Amino acid sequence: MQFGDLKSAAGLKKLDEFLADKSYIEGYGPSQADTGVYNQLKGAPTAGTPHALRWYTQISSYGNERAKFPGSAPAAAAAVEEDDDDVDLFGSDDEEAEAERERIKEERVAAYNEKKSKKTAIIAKSSVLLDVKPWDDETDMQALEVEVRKIVMDGLTWGAGKLVPLAFGIKKLTIMCTVEDDKVSVEELTEKIEENEEFVQSVDIAAFNKI
Repeated sequence: MQFGDLKSAAGLKKLDEFLADKSYIEGYGPSQADTGVYNQLKGAPTAGTPHALRWYTQISSYGNERAKFPGSAPAAAAAVEEDDDDVDLFGSDDEEAEAERERIKEERVAAYNEKKSKKTAIIAKSSVLLDVKPWDDETDMQALEVEVRKIVMDGLTWGAGKLVPLAFGIKKLTIMCTVEDDKVSVEELTEKIEENEEFVQSVDIAAFNKI
């Protein structure tokens, strides 16, 4: 997905529009696609791009784990070649210069591999898409979503939500969340949502994906 220059207002607007009904750049969980876009930004998006700001805040919460998101990542050699393009240490093509260039490259690859081997395992997480159904078409769906997002649990992060037509003028709230498997029980989460009987009739798990 191309958004243009993400340091410009036009690029941020395009990213914000894309994320209006999505939690991630690709699929239902964080990936290297998110890391790539995140690294192109010069900082947190402005308040005028709420969807991009919400996504940025969530991706920021992963900290160093962003480098371990699934998906294609640049190889060590590619990273080295990119570094070589940035700084031209050698202007000649003689054998001595070539040997020195190869020595530096090997040292960088070794350092990269050593750093990679010391990385800790990713915390097991799941991406969950919930369907929250109201009692009737008179239910205030905006208030319903506010009540849902009031639920706070250690290891729970709310994502994007949108209203989807159900039947007879009734709409359901489809909302994304990310949970740490060791901390959050999805069953317990759905029970907490259903406890708000003033707004909620039932909750269904529309999609469940391990990250």
